[in-house]
Amino acid sequence: MIERIETGQRMSKIVKHNGVAYLCGQVGAGDSVTEQTEDCLARVDALLEKAGSSRERILQAIVWLSDMADFAEMNAVWDAWVPEGHAPARACGEAKLARDVLKVEVIVTAACD
Repeated sequence: MIERIETGQRMSKIVKHNGVAYLCGQVGAGDSVTEQTEDCLARVDALLEKAGSSRERILQAIVWLSDMADFAEMNAVWDAWVPEGHAPARACGEAKLARDVLKVEVIVTAACD
C-alpha cells in the first residue's frame, strides 16, 4: 500500500511505502546558510514526526547547496542535528535551487511505522 500525506497536484510532502517514508525536498527561511539549514531541518523533523519516524531512523539524506563554498557552514548545523551513532547515508552537491534566495535543500528517506 502507498500512503500519500499532504498531497497536492504537483507533489506529496510525504509518501510512505513498505515501512519507508520519502520526504519531499525541504528548504528553510533566513538570510544565512546557518539560518536556512536550521529552519530546513526543523521542517524535516516535523515531517518525520508526521510520518511516524525520527532523526534516528533516517536512511539517506541528499543535501543540495547553491554554492559549495557554504559546505562547512551547513555541516556545522547538520552535525549538531544528527543524533550520535545515527548518521544516514548522505550525499551533498551544488545545484541551482528553485529560487535565487535559497541556499540549501534537504531530501530525506527514513524508516517509518
